[in-house]
Amino acid sequence: MRKQRKSLTAASAALFFLLSAMAACRGELPVIPSEEEVVAPPQGGGDMDPSAGNESIKGFFLLNEGNMGSNKATIDYFDYGTGKYHRNIYAERNPGVVKELGDVGNDIGIYGEKLYAVINCSHFVEVMDVHTAQHLGSIDITNCRYIVFNEGKAYVSSYAGPVQIDPDARPGKVVEVDTATLAITREVVVGYQPEEMVVCNGKLYVANSGGYRFPNYDRTVSVVDLESFQVVNTIDVAINLHRMEIDRFGRIYVSSRGDYYGVGSDVYIIDSQTEQVTGRLGLAASEMCLCGDSLYMTSVEWSYVTESNTVSYALYDVAKQQIVTKSFITDGTDKEIKVPYGVAVNPNTREIFVADATDYVTPGYLYCFSPTGKLKWKVRAGDIPAHFVFSTKEFY
Repeated sequence: MRKQRKSLTAASAALFFLLSAMAACRGELPVIPSEEEVVAPPQGGGDMDPSAGNESIKGFFLLNEGNMGSNKATIDYFDYGTGKYHRNIYAERNPGVVKELGDVGNDIGIYGEKLYAVINCSHFVEVMDVHTAQHLGSIDITNCRYIVFNEGKAYVSSYAGPVQIDPDARPGKVVEVDTATLAITREVVVGYQPEEMVVCNGKLYVANSGGYRFPNYDRTVSVVDLESFQVVNTIDVAINLHRMEIDRFGRIYVSSRGDYYGVGSDVYIIDSQTEQVTGRLGLAASEMCLCGDSLYMTSVEWSYVTESNTVSYALYDVAKQQIVTKSFITDGTDKEIKVPYGVAVNPNTREIFVADATDYVTPGYLYCFSPTGKLKWKVRAGDIPAHFVFSTKEFY
């Protein structure tokens, strides 16, 4: 190492010290400007279906995860009023805070006038003004995963330990946050490596994966009474649980990722009244989005046996309790998508959005489909586009 350092040319040495100084003084780095691209005609707020009975949707935020360790989580915004897609809005709107959002954006949500982004490997929840995406505060939560809201509180699942595979990893927890003050008010220990959650009848249902404890996955859903903030029941479901949705009938859908060998992925149904598993769909699901009575599921099911992925795009009718189709993309565009990594449906227009992570290290793409599954537009997003939230608020 000493010989290498002595052999630096004057120019190389100057560059080395310049980069070192820039790294030490991140506040002096230039702000990376956002980019905008017109991808669709103005649609007047995304309220093309007045029978939906929902508030006019002004646009949506898309959280790009960024590859782990790269510190490249970003936020994009699509504006229905202008038809413009805005890439990487956070840095430009927060020049005095940081130049990057953080390491691995894992979830995004809106509650009241605030926008929340869960930044997993940076161990905090970033809180912004929903109208401007400007920083309001942050909440430090170790290895935070997903967020839900109920009666003035935010609930954040947490692995409660370092980001690493560990057969002796500790149980996870759910952290309660006051959305007015952003203060942590209570915590409760749940299962191992908790993931998504839903709220029903004063209870919080938490899907536990146990992913760090491979091959000894967790297989439970923790039921937390929100008044006492204690676990009041534990439901045995299936191994390696992840996604959760709840329909208008009180049925909870929870996905199991399987073990990537002999046990495949599936979606299980829990009756929230009896807190019993009542069936399964027989469909793999990596991502789920419930819109009305339609449950959209995309799956990239990896097998170590075949060393390949099985990709699917299923649609299930929760009212009729039957599979509608195993391919909701109907025009062949699914052959173009490499890794469907996120799915969302506009509750007003019923447009379907699928995010493609491509190779996980270069910018991905966002696809917009009509309700009948035909491509309307496509746009480049950030690295690993994944998590959506629709907004009824004006963004400026």
